[in-house]
Amino acid sequence: MKRLLIAMTLTVLHWQLPAIAQTGKPMTVAELAAYNKPDREKVLYEGAKKEGKLMWYTSLTGGPNTDAPKVFEAKYPGVAMEVYRGDSDALISRITQEAQAKRYIVDTIETTFPILKVLQELKLLAPYFSPHLAQYPDDVKEKSSQGLVHWATDRESYIGLAYNTNAVQGAAVPKNYEDLLKTELKGKIGFATTDTGARVIAAMLTSKGAEFVQKLKSQQISLHSVSGRAILDMVISGELGVSPTVFLSHSRVSISKGAPIKWVPMDLYRPTPAGLPSRPTRPIPTPRCCSVISCSALMDRSFSPSTASTAQ
Repeated sequence: MKRLLIAMTLTVLHWQLPAIAQTGKPMTVAELAAYNKPDREKVLYEGAKKEGKLMWYTSLTGGPNTDAPKVFEAKYPGVAMEVYRGDSDALISRITQEAQAKRYIVDTIETTFPILKVLQELKLLAPYFSPHLAQYPDDVKEKSSQGLVHWATDRESYIGLAYNTNAVQGAAVPKNYEDLLKTELKGKIGFATTDTGARVIAAMLTSKGAEFVQKLKSQQISLHSVSGRAILDMVISGELGVSPTVFLSHSRVSISKGAPIKWVPMDLYRPTPAGLPSRPTRPIPTPRCCSVISCSALMDRSFSPSTASTAQ
């Protein structure tokens, strides 16, 4: 069965980086992002250690958002990774406000495809190189020139339906979008109205059409301005019987802890990449090797499932 998914992408912020490479000359962020010499890892790591820490913005949740910093810091001692976690709306708002105020806080971001496109249109993304890009097929890369990419997708998050096994049982359990029209589910369905819910509605419109979405109104669906994680908690507590706006990763974590829920894939398989913002080209007092090294590390499949791109 096809599944609705969000493919996550990572990219790096664009700074003026006075890092020193084999040439002995300071490099701009564009030069550093494209740097492909034998001492690349050394240049990035030495520069990152001088900076001391990086700020990672992500829409990841359910474990990887807290695990990734631990793995990164173990691989690169002396470089701390701080994390800000928010949904797509919160991230794009924060990133663009920082850029407008010239307060360049974020180094690396992993989020959804629409944000990357906005950042690209605002010229906040810079093409970059990573040796780990060879691990990925061409169709998941947003290519630039000279063998560089704007971003590449390497993680997929699946959105489907979670139901409370105490409240919904037997023939009432939905197995696809059409089953949401079952009379047994009337008044028991809840939607998150954040970007997670918007993607599900878009999937329904694509796979079932506008007439189907209109029919759903008769099911007395409740709308909640909460995250996918929060809507799942409402299903677990029994406040909702089912919700088709729940991530598989969240469900797995909750089921492992004994929550009375099950997760069902829905109809549509839909890839959506995500990425990182970048900073304007200008001299800055502190170099940001952290931006590039963190992006490259997160592209490494032995490190963590994420996607990478360099911001400009």
